[in-house]
Amino acid sequence: MSGFLRSVRLTVGLVIAGFAPCAAVAITLDDLYQSRTIVTGQGEENRQLGFRDCLDRVLVRVSGDQRLLAKPEMAALRDKAGSFVDSFRYHDRLEGIPIHDEQGTHDRPHDLTCLYKPDVIDKVLTSLGSRPWLAKRPTLAVFLSTEQGARHFVLSAEETRGETMRESFANATGPLLMHVAFPKAAQLADLGEDALRTADLARLDRLAKQAGGSQALVGSIVWSDKELGWIADWRLADHGKTYRWQVRGVSFDEAFRVAIDGAAQILSGNGQP
Repeated sequence: MSGFLRSVRLTVGLVIAGFAPCAAVAITLDDLYQSRTIVTGQGEENRQLGFRDCLDRVLVRVSGDQRLLAKPEMAALRDKAGSFVDSFRYHDRLEGIPIHDEQGTHDRPHDLTCLYKPDVIDKVLTSLGSRPWLAKRPTLAVFLSTEQGARHFVLSAEETRGETMRESFANATGPLLMHVAFPKAAQLADLGEDALRTADLARLDRLAKQAGGSQALVGSIVWSDKELGWIADWRLADHGKTYRWQVRGVSFDEAFRVAIDGAAQILSGNGQP
């Protein structure tokens, strides 16, 4: 990779209404070409499992393409996942909590962070028919209607019932270095649940800019007793085309992860989620 690309900086920020927003921070390619997973202890067997998971995560993080993980070539790549790692480090998730009873450090959960050289991962992506997504990651303004029995609301920056949902959405953005913002209630004054489901995306993209986003991610989640989870439908417009995708019978954490993963796949040029 050229020295120019190595000097590229991706600006990322997190806008989460309802609590203090984080300032935008500069993200280097070193930050982009890394991934993290949770392992038990620092033993070799669990480390190798962690390397496999980190390889999956970094390939999606760099490319935005969720479909890579289902490719048959991934089996052989996972078998030698450790060979792609440039360096790694551990962080004890129970740091400061004394070891007790028969527990040893081999039993404690650790964050395993793997760092990769860009040219190594780029070659892996090329072998999979993919490429890096080096464009600035967007801020998506989330327009979401929620229905759980008699409980209905449209998520806004101030909506107290949606605090955990806003936090969950923010958590979903981290692995892909994406960001989210939420419109204020006043911006949603004439957008009830029914209107939001059918609203023109061009109009919502304009409202997204007023909310601090670059474009709109539009969705609805409905609780289903039959499926023991949420049914989530998502819409996003890109280059004049409207994309739609759905997930069923999941937690809202998973519904929001699917939303962000799908948006990344579209915006990175990798097509339908």
